[in-house]
Amino acid sequence: MVKVFIVYDTKHGNTRLVAEKIAEGMREVGGIETTISDVKEVDLRGGRFGYDIDRDANHMGGPARTTLNFIDKLGKLDMKAKWFAVFDTYLGGEFEKAVRKMEKRMNEKVPGLKRMAPGLSVKVQGMKGPPEENELPKCVEFGKKIATQLVKT
Repeated sequence: MVKVFIVYDTKHGNTRLVAEKIAEGMREVGGIETTISDVKEVDLRGGRFGYDIDRDANHMGGPARTTLNFIDKLGKLDMKAKWFAVFDTYLGGEFEKAVRKMEKRMNEKVPGLKRMAPGLSVKVQGMKGPPEENELPKCVEFGKKIATQLVKT
């Protein structure tokens, strides 16, 4: 069974919902064990991060400081992880802005990890959300796409 760790950062719960939908898509494929956690609750002090993939979230058009700090810490760990993919939520014209920044930061800080898939940007309705209805199926499909790749490896 492949273990997947989905990490998110959220202020209003939108990014947590996106993470849950991605995990839902992964479970539909089967052979995947998902763990979802708020970035503020992840304990990296043990020096190991033994999951196969990680994902992060954003804030106001760019990655939240907690997410950037998390990525920086990953680079200092002896990880079993091999792959990553990122996702964000956005409002208005900030499409994929945080995704690009997170992917760049992951490549700089954790060069041993390979990107599984291009990042996913999910549009929310207003500052507090929720995600637009037509965006949630994209999250499930994103999860299925990645899970399908993982079970083949």
